Amino acid sequence: MLYRVAGQFKTSYRADQALFPVKQDAWLLMVILVFAWVILPWTASEFVFQTLLIPVLIYALAATGLNILTGYAGQLSLGTGAFMGVGAYACYKLITIFPEMNLFIAVLLSGTFSAMIGVAFGLPSLRIKGFYLAIATLAAQFFLVWLFEKWPWLYNYNASGAIQVPNVDIFGLHVAGPLADSMTQYYFILIVVTLLTVMVINLTRGNQGRIWKATRDMDIAAELIGINLMRSKLLAFAVSSYIVGVAGALFVFLWRGAAEPNLFDIELSFRVLFIAIIGGLGSVLGNWLGAILLVALPVLLNTVPELLGLSIKSATVEHINIMVVGGLIIFFLIVEPHGLAQLWRLIREKLIIWPFPH
Repeated sequence: MLYRVAGQFKTSYRADQALFPVKQDAWLLMVILVFAWVILPWTASEFVFQTLLIPVLIYALAATGLNILTGYAGQLSLGTGAFMGVGAYACYKLITIFPEMNLFIAVLLSGTFSAMIGVAFGLPSLRIKGFYLAIATLAAQFFLVWLFEKWPWLYNYNASGAIQVPNVDIFGLHVAGPLADSMTQYYFILIVVTLLTVMVINLTRGNQGRIWKATRDMDIAAELIGINLMRSKLLAFAVSSYIVGVAGALFVFLWRGAAEPNLFDIELSFRVLFIAIIGGLGSVLGNWLGAILLVALPVLLNTVPELLGLSIKSATVEHINIMVVGGLIIFFLIVEPHGLAQLWRLIREKLIIWPFPH
């Protein structure tokens, strides 16, 4: 059938360890890329851009950053929302201080500030781990949100205490601000997310990825075989915080358009964590599957009842969404801890050997 691998022979270890050892995987990825780059942008409405396509990209990127730290390196973090805020405020200051700076460069540079803060708050991971490390990152969450509110320089002494994204042009195109077009913003985000996703895939499949996995599985044994735990953990915090910071800059500049400190509160951290858990920790694919599910779920809960002629209050829909997400988290933690990515792997294996029994 579609996933029959008869005739696909591997004659070297390099071929066996390829990113796509099965040709159908590469074909499937090509179809997805065609949809993401060509079909969806030119057929989607403004509503679809703002409620589905753009948030899926941003949340998937943020979950990818968290997955580097928690899924691959095994370091718990509850401060993702605050690190996204660091990236957003850093990008805002770069654009306002250097108005001629290209937004693409500003977004990528904003992640470096988040990486530095992440390394600073990652130092406790050298002494503590598990629940205690989660509490330390939770302290970072509350401290950084407090700093966003109490340091007026960050929001240019605005009386409202919020940051407002100015109009930003690149090659004559309005990319950010009130004049920006959703399709332009989508392509900008897609380029950034694609570059960082490719970087993460190469990191996790290489030597550094194996070091992180060894640190996650048993750090004492990893140290005994010569792995530098301090370098491994701090690099995980740096890379994770960098990606999360870039996601925060995109979150404000290319989607929200404005932000107050409470936008980066603990709720945002938990939302990204839920995406990583439901999608599957330690999986790049899981970040995308989890983001698609959690972003599309409230949209479906709002639109499906209307299509069926039912009238449900928005508050009720919100409560249902929270209950469904909570149920999904419990389900995956008990039934399938590796999330949606593992379910796809099982389906793929059965497709490969179909019609023979497993």
